[in-house]
Amino acid sequence: MPFTIIRQDITKMNVDAIVNAANTELAMGGGVCGAIFRAAGIEELEKACAKLAPIQTGEAVITPGFNLAAKYIIHCTGPVYQDGMHNEEKLLRSAYTNALKRALEHKCESIAFPLISSGIFGYPKEEALRVATSAIQDFLEDHELDVILTVYDKASFAISEQLLGAVESYIDEHLILKEPKRWLRLASEERVLTSPLSTADTQIKLALPSEEPVFKVMLDEPFNAVLLKLIDAKGKTDIEIYKKANLDRKLFSKIRIGQNYLPSKRTAIALAIALNLNLRETADLLSRAGYALSRSQLFDVIVSYFIESGNYDIFSINEVLFEYDQPLLGGK
Repeated sequence: MPFTIIRQDITKMNVDAIVNAANTELAMGGGVCGAIFRAAGIEELEKACAKLAPIQTGEAVITPGFNLAAKYIIHCTGPVYQDGMHNEEKLLRSAYTNALKRALEHKCESIAFPLISSGIFGYPKEEALRVATSAIQDFLEDHELDVILTVYDKASFAISEQLLGAVESYIDEHLILKEPKRWLRLASEERVLTSPLSTADTQIKLALPSEEPVFKVMLDEPFNAVLLKLIDAKGKTDIEIYKKANLDRKLFSKIRIGQNYLPSKRTAIALAIALNLNLRETADLLSRAGYALSRSQLFDVIVSYFIESGNYDIFSINEVLFEYDQPLLGGK
């Protein structure tokens, strides 16, 4: 997947490169940095880092991964947060961008990041996540790379309380539950849900827009034919759509040329999001692949909230899906 968020120990990631949120001296520190040194082999990594130190805030350098599954460790230094008025955002973006550049220079196809500067450097977690997502998203517009943002636990991850509140209200109104219990955010930031009304999907009774769809389609047209018509009707290119959908280029190519190929539901929804389809158009596109949105499925209700709200930023959607422990949009 081009960009995803997972809860995982970064030292155990099987990727080409992992990123160490380092200090400027590239010395072994605590937290994730210390864990990376211990997993890679302290003595070997200290020797490699000593040859490259010091670095400036926002810069990135690369060393072998030594005992790690990852081939490389990319060391970058994020800013110490003061008040947001001392170039912190620019420096944090530079740390992500330079780390991504080092990965491409060494022909990496996959890279895993921690949330840089969000620990002892004090960067507010919600802002740190926003900068990370923005920097990675901008870089992926022009490059092909699988990027993973790893968080060790929910305490390391924070998104807008205003957005979460709006999503939660929508869920309360639209999700069909066996009993009318509300979602509760526990102190641990985990969420619990009562069982659905039944195991059979109940299609969402949508407040469908009254306007006509972008174009008329035949009822028996296959998924890929409708998809290509939509891309043309929206005045978009293939590359714009698969990148906005957070899809791997090879997967999109398989969908494009395979008349009988049916994508997964998550992939079909990601394409609908990339095309800025309204609920009526999304329902039609999904039906071509044999799917429907359901009021008994939390994932579907969250996606419906974003479509109804006109928010087609797939990275924002994935952040909320991650918060609710749901699968993310996009794939490979």
